Amino acid sequence: VLLGSGLTVLSQPLMYVKVLVQVGYEPLPPTLGRNIFGRQVYQLPGLFAYAKHIVKVDGRAGLFKGLTPRLCSSAIGTVVHSKVLQVPTGCVSGGCPLPDASAPLQPGASKKEPVSSLEQVLKETSREMVARSAATLITHPFHVITLRCMVQFIGRETKYSGTLSAFTTIYREEGILGFFSGLIPRLLGDILSLWLCNMLAYLINTYALENGRGHAGAEGAFLHPQVSMVEMKSYSQAVTGFFASMLTYPFVLVSNLMAVNNCGLAGGLLPYAPTYSSWLDCWSQLHKEGNMSRGNSLFFRKVPAGKRYVWE
Repeated sequence: VLLGSGLTVLSQPLMYVKVLVQVGYEPLPPTLGRNIFGRQVYQLPGLFAYAKHIVKVDGRAGLFKGLTPRLCSSAIGTVVHSKVLQVPTGCVSGGCPLPDASAPLQPGASKKEPVSSLEQVLKETSREMVARSAATLITHPFHVITLRCMVQFIGRETKYSGTLSAFTTIYREEGILGFFSGLIPRLLGDILSLWLCNMLAYLINTYALENGRGHAGAEGAFLHPQVSMVEMKSYSQAVTGFFASMLTYPFVLVSNLMAVNNCGLAGGLLPYAPTYSSWLDCWSQLHKEGNMSRGNSLFFRKVPAGKRYVWE
């Protein structure tokens, strides 16, 4: 919990800028710069220029708006995730077999089959999916409040100035469902990213790194006796995780937009965003505009031809 909280504090300015870019808020006009090939192009402000503008308006403390509900979300999510993973596999289906098949082997214990077989990878991924989904479901109200606290920067509102008062405001204006705005695309994105990452890592570890011997996987990588193989498998897990997050980024974007859409803040209304009837409607309109990757990169943000941006 402490480690997660520390990382949350450090990454807060990055997430703050990312959310404002996702909404479509561009407070600074494009500037003429050069891309990685040395060619002159018009670029939108990057992470540091954007952060500098926020500091100029609100001071350094302004970079940490929405930190309190995000810390609550991180801490509660970590505890829930850990508790769900501790539930024996059989208890979910109506019985608790002993010993638990997914429990780690004790030192000196023998195993008849590889821990990293396809069946084991499927089982562990399923358990992780349930744990992540439970944590996301419980902490999503804090996630919604975090996003709305950040988006207030656009219209200079103070509607969601406190965590407890924000709960009262959302319940009074939108009811219980208001706390779960954007939940479905967020859950779908998490689940797809998890399965893509683990299955791709299993295929690479099994058929590329092990030459088809079939006893390597996302979990079994750490049990391999060769250090070099352990490193290769950890790299493959990181690469597949990055690849999966890139593919599922549109779900993150749509979820964040739906969390602030038509909530009474300037950032959730025109000219930044129309009123979406559902997350599928939001997805469709972003796809038509070619904005499915907006906010995915905070560096070298070239101004796409034919697109409009709102800046002061």
